[in-house]
This record gives sequence, structure tokens and C-alpha cells, in this order.
Amino acid sequence: MKGNEVIAEAAIQAGCRFYAGYPITPQNEIPEYMSRRMPEVGGIFIQAESELAAINMVYGASACGARAMTSSSSPGISLKQEGISYLAGAELPAVIVNMQRGGPGLGNISGSQSDYFQAVKGGGHGDYRMIVFAPFNHQELWELTMLAFDKADEYRTPVMILGDGVIGQMMEPFYPVYYQRPDLPEKTWALTGCRGRRPNVIKSLYMGEGELERRNYILQEKYRTIREKEVRYSTSGVEDAELIIVAFGIAARVSLSAVRILRGEGKKIGLFRPITLFPFPEREISSLASEGKRFLTVELNAGQMVEDVRLAVNGRAEVYFYGRPGGAIMTPEEIAEQAKRFSG
Repeated sequence: MKGNEVIAEAAIQAGCRFYAGYPITPQNEIPEYMSRRMPEVGGIFIQAESELAAINMVYGASACGARAMTSSSSPGISLKQEGISYLAGAELPAVIVNMQRGGPGLGNISGSQSDYFQAVKGGGHGDYRMIVFAPFNHQELWELTMLAFDKADEYRTPVMILGDGVIGQMMEPFYPVYYQRPDLPEKTWALTGCRGRRPNVIKSLYMGEGELERRNYILQEKYRTIREKEVRYSTSGVEDAELIIVAFGIAARVSLSAVRILRGEGKKIGLFRPITLFPFPEREISSLASEGKRFLTVELNAGQMVEDVRLAVNGRAEVYFYGRPGGAIMTPEEIAEQAKRFSG
């Protein structure tokens, strides 16, 4: 299956029953697939009139207790930012898929990773964060999409799947693990009709004296819990490495090929791959820095995650960067050449 189709079917298996989206390349297979499958499972598919409409429809469906999802690509996600901030402020669960393309502006339709800042720093207004998963292959697309719905419900927060045009369009085999829904609290907060109980109120507007400040402290405490419990990462050959390549998503796949080339030449090079971009595995990178290892951050952009790597290292080790912006993709040989250069 194509990566986009894997995400769509995984969402359905995880209980997604509301999808609203708007066409934009390179994620169009997601709404196409949903338009066919949702009626078969008793769900609702809506091609909205715009990205703004789509994210607000997701807000409404989530407020009523439904597992809801939308998807888009870079410029479309920019249009959804206000709605994502509203979801976070109202503590509503939702899954947002971003299959990144080259930018800024309309850019092109090639795979890119230039939306890292937008995803992990909270691209909309206000002091909010959302969990951000960076899948590496189709197996992770399947499993992380299912996990995204669970974590969205568990923490009552929007969760983003941050992919790119390459992983969304490529085809490869995967093992469709059967979905087992965890024991999650009942959505007693949902707007399901209030006959026989006190009415629920869902909002992100707090006008009373000190109300919004107290609400923000509640949100920040939730994000601290997420930082403590939800960090995910993968490593390859970092134990004896003198230089560690740090990369996520499709850049990590290319980097892994580079590591294999370099290991074949006797070079002590490893790979550290964040699976969660928020929460970022800063303590784990910090621990490696304290061992005297150097770092090369590889990204399909002009340098974004490298800032978080430098913050985690905190001056204890050298941090280098190699990237290609605008939808350009490097080869394993190019990364290997850069790694040899920086490893001395």
C-alpha cells in the first residue's frame, strides 16, 4: 500500500469515524481512501470547502466524542493552525496528518521536512504543544497512527503525524498489527445531550480574572507529564560511535544507509532517530553528549531540529548540520561524505 493509504486504513481500524479534509498534493490518497471506506464502516467523510472548514469540523466532531481526523500538506496545515490552537485550548483530542512538501509559500510537491518548527513549537497562537510522531516506514505509519488516536484521547490533546511526500507516496510491505483499544476513561466531558445530567461546556475562551492563567498552568502540567512519559526514539550503533547522526523520518532512512556504508569502512558512526519530535528525546541526547560523542543532524530543510539537538547537548559536544531545503533529497553517499568530514 501507499503510505497515505496505510494511515487512512490504520485510522479506521483505530475507530476513526469522522474525517474532514481538503485536497492538496502529496496527501490526496488519504481523503480519496476515506471517501470510499468511511461509508463502509458507518463513518462520515466530508470534503470541506477549505482547510479552515475541515479543522473546525474536526473540532465539532471531537467535542461530540467522536474519534476525528484531518490531513493536509504544508500550506494547508498553515491554514489549520488557528483550529489546532482551539483544539489544544479546549482540550479536545484529534489526529492531524501533515505530509510535508517543499516551501516556503506554495513551494513544490516534493517531500520535505521544513514544517518541524511549525509542528513542535506550536504553530498557532498561545502557549500550547501537541504530541508529534515522525514515522520512519510503513510499519510505523500503521502503528503510530493507531497510537495517535489513543494518546489524543488519553491526554485530550491534538496529535500530529508528521510525514512527508516521499513516505506518503512510496509503496512497501508492512504487517497490519491488529488494533487493541486500551482501557481509556469514558468521555464524560463530551457534548452528547445533557438530559439527566448537568450540561458540559467546551470552550477555549476564559475571560474571568485569572481564569486563562489557571487554564494555561493546567495545560503546562499536562505537557510536563507528556515529556516524562511519552518520549520515543530508536538508535543504531551509538554505543561505540564517535559521531552520531541525528535524523527523523525519511532523512533517517537515508542516514541509516549511510551509517551502514560507513560501518563497512570501519568508521564508528551511529544513528539516533527521534520518533517523537514532541516530546523531544533531549535527556537521551544529553546523556550521549556527556560521553564525548559528536553529532551530525541531517534534515530535509535549512536547519530546524538541529536547534533542539544543540539545546540538548548544551555546549558539551560539537553539533554539525547537513541539510537540503526546498524538496531536495540527499543520497546515502552524500551523507556519508559529510559524516567522514565531521568525524575527522
